[in-house]
Amino acid sequence: MSDRNLRSPVHPPVDVLVIGSGIAGLSFALKAARHGQVALVTKKEHSASATNYAQGGISAVLDPLDDFEAHIQDTLTAGAGLCRREVVEQMVRAAPVLIGELMELGVAFTRREDPEGGGAVASGEGAGTAPDGGSSLALGREGGHSRARVVHAQDLTGREVERALVEAVAADPRIRLYENHAAVELITRRNLPAGGASVGGGDPASRVPSSTGARSPAGTARVWGAYVHDRDGDEVAAFPARITFLATGGCGQVYRHTTNPDIATGDGLAMAARIGVSLANLEFMQFHPTALFGPADPAFLISEAVRGFGGILRDHRGEAFMAAEHPLADLAPRDIVARAIDRRLKTEGIPHVYLDLTHRAAGEIETRFPVITRTCRELGIDPARQLIPVVPAAHYMCGGIRTDGEGRTSSQGLFAVGETACTGVHGANRLASNSLLEGLHFADRAARQVPGELEREASPPPEPLPWDPTGTRRAQEEVVYRHDRDEIRRIMWDYVGIVRSRERLERAERRLALIADDVESFYRRIRVSLDLIELRNLSQVALLITRSALSRRESRGLHYLTDHPEPDPALEGVDTLVTL
Repeated sequence: MSDRNLRSPVHPPVDVLVIGSGIAGLSFALKAARHGQVALVTKKEHSASATNYAQGGISAVLDPLDDFEAHIQDTLTAGAGLCRREVVEQMVRAAPVLIGELMELGVAFTRREDPEGGGAVASGEGAGTAPDGGSSLALGREGGHSRARVVHAQDLTGREVERALVEAVAADPRIRLYENHAAVELITRRNLPAGGASVGGGDPASRVPSSTGARSPAGTARVWGAYVHDRDGDEVAAFPARITFLATGGCGQVYRHTTNPDIATGDGLAMAARIGVSLANLEFMQFHPTALFGPADPAFLISEAVRGFGGILRDHRGEAFMAAEHPLADLAPRDIVARAIDRRLKTEGIPHVYLDLTHRAAGEIETRFPVITRTCRELGIDPARQLIPVVPAAHYMCGGIRTDGEGRTSSQGLFAVGETACTGVHGANRLASNSLLEGLHFADRAARQVPGELEREASPPPEPLPWDPTGTRRAQEEVVYRHDRDEIRRIMWDYVGIVRSRERLERAERRLALIADDVESFYRRIRVSLDLIELRNLSQVALLITRSALSRRESRGLHYLTDHPEPDPALEGVDTLVTL
């Protein structure tokens, strides 16, 4: 490593800085670029996002037998009393147009003419207008949905959507993409020279940026971009911007078993929390019920669509058990399915349960789920003849940075969308295939605010001070990072998992607080690296999740507390708010 980050550069200011390159970041960047210059930073390759891992699809009302109200009600039912109906309705009604926009970009959704069949796109009563002149799309059904309404590209929908968006971004000269760049801190007034712009909050006595990252007062800091670590150049540069857009994805890597990519370390959540921005409902981590049992990390996800296709969950005796758990049986919402599996794993002492597709024809399975079929066969499992071993795994954060219906946060100049945000759509439990839709919809809503935001902030952003790592040194032993990261993930899995108790949560909080303090002390002394950035963020997000779980003294949706096994009517519609 060089010493180049001792005196780091300040990039030329841009109108919009986008942090994250999943479906929310890419689609927002494309639309924001119509109004100004955009810098898009992503900490690995552009394709390394949770969007690429999304197999199931995007929910949208496109069949004449379906209607908007049914989709709204399914979302509200899954959300267990914490959804904001107005934003759910807004999103559901926008879905058909957003599907049309993706198709115009070249996304090749599976069509009804394919052997798997499916519903027809139409414009019947309450259904969306056909996005491509009336051609048929195959519509799948997933857990929690009362109708078939999931648009998909076989079982690699996220990858196909990401491909089209990346190509469009690469072709737009108004967007500059920075790969292998990890955001470190948001720029606020404390990072401006004395006498800088007199806006927002911040600590006037702490204006020199350093690796200490002291946070600003609660929720008042105006954001002017971010400090970003360039892994290839080994330097931290300032990226000043008039608008900063967080689309950094989720935080599944805080858990030992997760379907999330290794970049899902809660970076946006931690950065926002450090400047006092409000975070909401972090106790609601969705565990996907059916990850493929095996050594892979991240765990390979067996899509919800497999159960929509007729997959049946069976225990080690071969007995189907979901019919006794919920009227929708294997199509029950994910929280119910995950708890049912978890209960059997613990009471029976078994390592996994099974997903059964053997009653479907081999050709049908392979046509509908080519990636799943290929992955299973690589492990010696033929889904047409053998049961697939599955376990739950941390999958999706339903809480996040609290936003309004346009993606605005409690900090001026800062927007958040996608899994990073808490928009009010998912409530206490996300309805299957609403995640990609949420990213598309709120990116669109946020992009509509860009012209007005730029008009209000007509001047270029103030130039921040260069990053100053004075007093830090290079890490001598990487083992410290691995040990602390592994310990965080084990604590979260054992004590803050699918089923919780106050005793286990309190124990987790004590241990995580010690780790977070140790990591912060380490961070103040060690030169910035990607591993250190991620470890710091994981330690803080794990503590925030645990404190959120301790604050909600009831069971609701994804948060199941043995001390309070029933929902509290007084807490319906009440968000859990937390900051560092």
